[in-house]
Amino acid sequence: MLRRLYDWTLSLSAHPNALWALAVVAFLESSVFPIPPDVLMIPMILAAPRRAWLIAGVATLSSVLGGLLGYAIGAGLFEQVGRPVLEFYGKADRFDEFRVSYNDYGAWAVLIAGVTPFPFKVITILSGATALSLPVFIVASIAARGLRFFLVAALLRAFGAPIRDFIERRLGLVFTLFCVVFIGGFMVVHYL
Repeated sequence: MLRRLYDWTLSLSAHPNALWALAVVAFLESSVFPIPPDVLMIPMILAAPRRAWLIAGVATLSSVLGGLLGYAIGAGLFEQVGRPVLEFYGKADRFDEFRVSYNDYGAWAVLIAGVTPFPFKVITILSGATALSLPVFIVASIAARGLRFFLVAALLRAFGAPIRDFIERRLGLVFTLFCVVFIGGFMVVHYL
C-alpha cells in the first residue's frame, strides 16, 4: 500500500498543477502524510531547473504551515487523548518532566527532525503537546525545512540528474551524520 501511495505521489510531478500538488503534499507530510515532498520536488526540479527556487520555496512554506497543523493536533488532542492514556499507565507526572526537558531543547529537535529523515510530523505534534514556544517552533521549522529543501534544489540545479541517486539514497544519512557531529561538538564544548 505504501508503495502505491509513493508511486501515486511521484506521478503528480508530471501533472500540470504539480506545484499545487507539491504544496498539498508538503503541508500534509508535516502533520499526517507518510511520503516526503522530496518525491515530488526532485522530478519537478529536474524537469524545470530554472524553477528550482520557486519549487523549494513552495515546499518550505507549505511544510511550515503543515507543521502548524501538526502543532495544533498535538496541542488540541493531547488533553483529550494523550493525557488520559498517560494517567491510566501512571505516567502523567513523567510527561510533565519530559515537557520541561523537551522545551529546553525543542528548537534543536525541530531543527534536526526538519533536515533529517526522521518523520517531521512526530516533532510537530510533540511540539504542540509540550506547548513548545510557538515563535521558537516557527523559526526552527523555517530554518530546518528551508535548509533541507533549498539544499536539495541547489544540488539538483547545479548537478542535474546525476545527483538524484545521491539525494534519494544518501542525503538523509548525510544530514543525520551532520546533526550528530554538530550536537556532539556542542556536547564536547559544554562538558570540557
